[in-house]
Amino acid sequence: MNQKFKTILQDIDAVSARDPATGGRFEALLCSSGLHAILCYRFNHFLWRKNFRLLSRVLSQIARFLTGIEIHPGAKIGKGFFIDHGAGVVIGETAEIGNNVTMYHGVTLGGTTVFNNKGKITTKRHPTVGNNVIIGSGAQVLGPIKIGNDVKIGSNAVVIKDVEAGTTVVGVPAHRADKNKGKNTFQAYGMTCDTKDPLQEEINSLHKEIADLKKSLSELSKGKNE
Repeated sequence: MNQKFKTILQDIDAVSARDPATGGRFEALLCSSGLHAILCYRFNHFLWRKNFRLLSRVLSQIARFLTGIEIHPGAKIGKGFFIDHGAGVVIGETAEIGNNVTMYHGVTLGGTTVFNNKGKITTKRHPTVGNNVIIGSGAQVLGPIKIGNDVKIGSNAVVIKDVEAGTTVVGVPAHRADKNKGKNTFQAYGMTCDTKDPLQEEINSLHKEIADLKKSLSELSKGKNE
């Protein structure tokens, strides 16, 4: 029980440490819907492990109604988990989340259920997320993929493949933006205004090249007419 209490304290302290709008533990307990959802999950997961499956599912649906956050009681979540703002977050049954993970509103850790002649296959179908990961708002992380430690997933990215540890990914489908310069650096929403998208830079370069070619052709055409 002592270990469970420590885990709850770490969840509370995660809110205080990573949410600039929260002043301390008491305010976090009163005002953080993400924390409310996590505390409900901790209890529901305990019931799930004790094989009170239906009761844990019913209570998780009540927690979803109250907080706007859906966490399946079968999911495995580490210490210091923080959901900022919270609304619209969905975490599936076979999802696994490491320690000190930060997640923003609208994030889905979704499953890719496969059907065959015998019906649906319900094996591991949700993501496994490493430690110290930041997942920006609206990001969709889908399937039994692995997200390495210290990864940053930018807002609205759609991640359908494994992500190497220590990288930042953005876009649809998600692709590497740049190597994280500081593994322990916290970046809200998984990216900053300086985060560079290599695909966008390549497109910009092509636009510039086409504009230069048009200008050269125009000058050549003028020279011939003269």
